[in-house]
Amino acid sequence: VQLQASGGGLVQAGGSLRLSCTASGGTFSRYNAGWFRQAPGKERAFVAGIIKSGISTVYSDSVKGRFTVSRDNAKDTVYLQMNSLKPDDTAAYYCAATGQFDLSRPAVYDYWGQGTQVTVSS
Repeated sequence: VQLQASGGGLVQAGGSLRLSCTASGGTFSRYNAGWFRQAPGKERAFVAGIIKSGISTVYSDSVKGRFTVSRDNAKDTVYLQMNSLKPDDTAAYYCAATGQFDLSRPAVYDYWGQGTQVTVSS
């Protein structure tokens, strides 16, 4: 499965962005999915996850209430809607796919997309 993340950009604090992650070469609906981010000099951190059916989601405390993860399995795409963005949200955002359910652990993911840069100005 190849994953392609898109939708990053430059936005002012308080603004919104929607990231997309589209799969090819396989059926995304067979996998649970996660979003991670990595800022310069920091480790990759979990942001949000969604199981393959889409009925269950999980978020890091830092984004809970501001970000929403969703998926459209008919389009092989997972989304991350980011609202009320803060400068601390600035990072490269990565999507990933896994057959496991411990969605917050990067080590369980089998497939990764390239990062898409999100920059939030103050």
